[in-house]
Amino acid sequence: MGSRAVCIQRVAPPCFEASQVKKIKTVGPFFVNTRSKRRRSNGVRCSSIADYIGGDLVKPDIGQWLQDVEEHKAIAIYAPHEGGYEGRYLNRLKMQGYYFLDISARGLGDPETTLLKNYPVCPAHLGKQPIARWYYPPEVDYRLSALPPSAKGLVVWVLEAKVLSKAELQFLALLPSLRPNVRVIAECGNWRKFVWKPLAEIANLAAQE
Repeated sequence: MGSRAVCIQRVAPPCFEASQVKKIKTVGPFFVNTRSKRRRSNGVRCSSIADYIGGDLVKPDIGQWLQDVEEHKAIAIYAPHEGGYEGRYLNRLKMQGYYFLDISARGLGDPETTLLKNYPVCPAHLGKQPIARWYYPPEVDYRLSALPPSAKGLVVWVLEAKVLSKAELQFLALLPSLRPNVRVIAECGNWRKFVWKPLAEIANLAAQE
């Protein structure tokens, strides 16, 4: 059989001028069209000065806060979930001359025993050491004795007080009457903005009286 000659002709790709090439935008999976958002944002308007400065910085209720703390002496607070707002009210009490005792309601035990009496603590023995029991002084009385003469008083700031029972909240509400230089601030929950109420009202002491 005779061999056949195969002729392969290579055709060069067509050339286009720069003006004839159509620009194509590649759209990625995370492409965001900002033009439509700019048009929609034209309808947003600021209604008050808090929209310009920030609602967390405009707090005209600091005076009412100090007045309620001195009047009721035991306050239940409700702070936003993101936190940080209660620090401004804490700093204002600190500027008034108060010292703070921060305790957590979880693992507190009996509040009356821990705050006003000598309470025992059993350290972990890990199965090797003998079981021991140590006694600590009352938290409130110990800190009251260590306050400087220029101090206005002691603020017992109770974290996560929402886990406490009604009887334990009632004791915290009565604590300022047992120790006149003590103020109690209990974090009893969360709310959209920072609000507070008398702790006696939350513990149903006002209804019993």
